[in-house]
Amino acid sequence: QVQLEESGGGLVQAGGSVRLSCAASGPTFSRFHMGWFRQAPGKEREFVAAITWSGGTTMYVDSVKGRFTISRDNAKNTVNLQMNSLEPEDTAIYYCATGWSFTRLADAYAYWGRGTQVTVSS
Repeated sequence: QVQLEESGGGLVQAGGSVRLSCAASGPTFSRFHMGWFRQAPGKEREFVAAITWSGGTTMYVDSVKGRFTISRDNAKNTVNLQMNSLEPEDTAIYYCATGWSFTRLADAYAYWGRGTQVTVSS
């Protein structure tokens, strides 16, 4: 069983930066691919970024390319999402997730954190 806990959310002005972290428990963290998703009020959950178990490959939704960076530290069982040049449209609850597939599909991820709120003011 893998447990995930996000941290680092908060209120930030447009153009600012936030770094989210996701701490994972479980001895096999390094074998899982990781993803970040977000859900804004009244909207469906959206894929944001994913990283392979080795950290060697990443992918992003087009709207965050060049602004967000996903990374992981398997020695510390953490995955991070560095978010720069934030826009009000980035306001959402951000969730980390883990699973055996490197994919944008939320249903493919087996374990989820509870989420952390990011609010970007204009």
